[in-house]
Amino acid sequence: MLAAFRRAAGGLLRAPAPPPASHVRSYAESRTALRKLAKKRELDEVMSRTKAVFKTYKPVTPGIRHLRRPLNVHLWQGRPVLQLTVAKRKKGGRNARGRITVRHRGGGHRQRIRIVDFKREEPGVHFVVRIEYDPGRSAHIALLKNRDPNAQGTKKWSYIIAPEGLRAGDEVQSFRQGIPDGFVSGLDVSKLNGKAGALEADGAVDEVVAGSAEAIQRELEQSSSQSLALGLLRTLTLKPGNVLPLRLIPIGTVVHNIALVASGPGVLVRSAGSAGQVVGHEESKYTHVQLQSGEVRKILQDCCATIGRVSNPLWKNRNLGKAGRARWLGRRPSVRGVAMNANDHPHGGGRGKSKSNKHPVSIWGWGARGTRTRKPGPKGPKNSNKMVVRERPRGKAKRSN
Repeated sequence: MLAAFRRAAGGLLRAPAPPPASHVRSYAESRTALRKLAKKRELDEVMSRTKAVFKTYKPVTPGIRHLRRPLNVHLWQGRPVLQLTVAKRKKGGRNARGRITVRHRGGGHRQRIRIVDFKREEPGVHFVVRIEYDPGRSAHIALLKNRDPNAQGTKKWSYIIAPEGLRAGDEVQSFRQGIPDGFVSGLDVSKLNGKAGALEADGAVDEVVAGSAEAIQRELEQSSSQSLALGLLRTLTLKPGNVLPLRLIPIGTVVHNIALVASGPGVLVRSAGSAGQVVGHEESKYTHVQLQSGEVRKILQDCCATIGRVSNPLWKNRNLGKAGRARWLGRRPSVRGVAMNANDHPHGGGRGKSKSNKHPVSIWGWGARGTRTRKPGPKGPKNSNKMVVRERPRGKAKRSN
């Protein structure tokens, strides 16, 4: 009886028969197909990310529920070049006497100031090594390396404001010192560089200022060969990141980092996503440039500008998500005037939420909410700013744009 029980138990504990080979093959094929489908779905999500230009997060904490950052996968993740930075000593918005002159500043993470080259005086081809984040500005910066083997120090490595579309591996060049000889075959660069003798030697019929944009344009368009050379020159020079004098930039070109002095650094149009546009050249020594605000301004034609629009245009649409990130950036809280006492703000005081019947003003009593406190441009006192051709639009004109 025991032997019979053992025989029965052995039959039950025996391993089941393996499935047919066709079933195993179909199961393996289905797993492979599912894996390929998942990879294809993931690839499609990555490639179809045209609308998702911001990085958002799953709201596992309140601080990241509304956090939104622009997607910049091309940014360098490491540290900057130490030789191109200096320590930032924070003052907390206080002057030498210890009094607060700029409110809402203090604290923040430790930062280093990036030394950005706004002049671009070094000629020759420079390679773009990488695009980096700069905590001191809204735009990105690009690390350049001079191709000249004899260059050393800051002449070999430098930071510039990165224009939109500039990536690692690109080449940029500065033509601040003029177009080099032999840059384009068949083109007389002496006319482009503003040498007076060249225009007179070729028999210029118009008595204009040597080197002006209109004179250069007429001189070069006299022959078809010169026109072809001019077109080739514009193709080689009008690239994002290149620096050119305004007299060599054609009308309609988008520029940034515009200088106001011929030998000075760029001071206009440097924030993220901003751009200016060349709208005209005068017979004299001025070029009309429309700035980001809509103001049209006269700038000397010997001043230089960089081709292209400033990078990081989505910076203004970011959302920090919580107050702590503002503190990390060195921004202290801002208190409303109606929440203060009467001796702290013109809006302060009163019982409860009282607004009174006064016009809104700043903490110093200046008119706010549209009240004009200065008259720049041609309408100013005694024509204070003669370089402004058209003021920036305000009020209804600004809303219509």
